[in-house]
Amino acid sequence: QVQLVESGGGLVQAGGSLRLSCAASGGTFSRYRMGWYRQAPGKEREFVAAISWNGGTIYYGDSVKGRFTISRDNAKNMVYLQMNTLKPEDTAAYYCAGDDKIALMRRDYDYWGQGTQVTVSS
Repeated sequence: QVQLVESGGGLVQAGGSLRLSCAASGGTFSRYRMGWYRQAPGKEREFVAAISWNGGTIYYGDSVKGRFTISRDNAKNMVYLQMNTLKPEDTAAYYCAGDDKIALMRRDYDYWGQGTQVTVSS
């Protein structure tokens, strides 16, 4: 049973930074593509970032390019999302996702975390 647990969310002022972490257990993490998604109240889930199993390929959603950085540490079974220059519109629940599919941009991840709330005040 694969488990993904996010942490690091919180309240931050606009222009500030947060680092989200996702701890994986129960699977072969080093083989997994990993992604971050977010969902604000009343809105559809939005793609934020994705990283291939070895970190060699990375994609970002247009709204976070240049501000967010995804990374992973396969030795620790961790994936991170460094969020800089945060804006009020970044306020959402952030979810970590992963599986062993090859196509990095597919949205049908097999495993999802429970989410961590990020609130950016203006």
